[in-house]
Amino acid sequence: MLNGKRVLLIIGGGIAAYKTPELVRLIRKAGGHVRVILTKAASEFVTPLTLASLTGEKVHEALFSLTDEIEMGHIELSRSADLLVVAPATADLMAKAAHGLANDLASTTLLATDKPVLMAPAMNVRMWLHPATQRNLATLRADGVSFVGPDEGDMACGEYGPGRMAEPAAILAAIEAHVARDTAPKPLAGKHVLITAGPTHEPIDPVRYIANRSSGKQGYALAEAAREAGARVTLVSGPGTLPAPIGIRTIRVETAREMDEAVEQALPADIAIFAAAVADWRVADESKEKRKKDGNAIPPLQLTENPDILARIARHATQRPRLVVGFAAETEKVLEHAQAKFARKGCDLLVANDVSPASGVMGGDRNRVHLVSPEGVESLPDMTKNDVATALIARFADALARRG
Repeated sequence: MLNGKRVLLIIGGGIAAYKTPELVRLIRKAGGHVRVILTKAASEFVTPLTLASLTGEKVHEALFSLTDEIEMGHIELSRSADLLVVAPATADLMAKAAHGLANDLASTTLLATDKPVLMAPAMNVRMWLHPATQRNLATLRADGVSFVGPDEGDMACGEYGPGRMAEPAAILAAIEAHVARDTAPKPLAGKHVLITAGPTHEPIDPVRYIANRSSGKQGYALAEAAREAGARVTLVSGPGTLPAPIGIRTIRVETAREMDEAVEQALPADIAIFAAAVADWRVADESKEKRKKDGNAIPPLQLTENPDILARIARHATQRPRLVVGFAAETEKVLEHAQAKFARKGCDLLVANDVSPASGVMGGDRNRVHLVSPEGVESLPDMTKNDVATALIARFADALARRG
């Protein structure tokens, strides 16, 4: 239930706008208050009178309404809500929001808000799949915008595919999930969580390097889950393409030695989570010039061990975090190797997973992990990496609380 939460509903100009009166009714029934911004195109599908009757509030349409703009209406609208919902979120509205354009009341309000935004996209399948729309989607997600839908099905234009706006009941469920997250207890409030993520790149010469296939997705998901649990988060990230998470201090590094130094500089921390796939070795004789083929024997690479960041922090003499969590990425005998690593490293908990090619974990969006502790092994089911992160952070917060 929404318990009096204030929703600002921005209605875009798509045929799916005809579903918004039902969405307003559901939000009101769940205990929420609704104010509406109606774009000019949306008024072709649903009338201001209908929406005003359902909300009991004035429907806002024009950016340069004399009365509203004397009161800075677009600022007031953007700040007085608990959540902004854009439904339908047309390709045009998504593009404006992604690029910071503000030429009407809807786009100006989106640019001026400091509140969470939830979008329910609706457009032709070709428009949805167009690279420009997908770029805008990625930008908005990186900016912290949440999405519900689109669904797949028949469209008004006669085509079939993804692009249908989510049904009002599904949008309501997404709104309620937002409210639940905002009002949920914050078990890590006031705590500092340090997380490493991604691969490291160990140079052979100025052109080549030793690396691995880690995408950093699980570590980034852990950082976001820790932020949602109320923590102040420092993310030390190896090279990758993932955008820095909103509201998280992100330190970019390349090599294991740089990661080791960044971790040391980020201390003290209450929890340290070492999810990065740090290269075990580096080239001892890194060449200052590109190595050339000369027709002779292949030049040998002399390798030397990289610093063991997990073991060093687990045994830190002065600033050991209260909870140190390691990760073990294995391709066979997962639990056997994980338990041996747990005993060897000195950490408090260890998360193990199967990263063999058949698992699809490296670079994928799903994971199945096992949590190793002094009490034994807890195996979590196959889930998205975001869900794995949420489950693990809850367990880490509980373990920290039990330490007093």
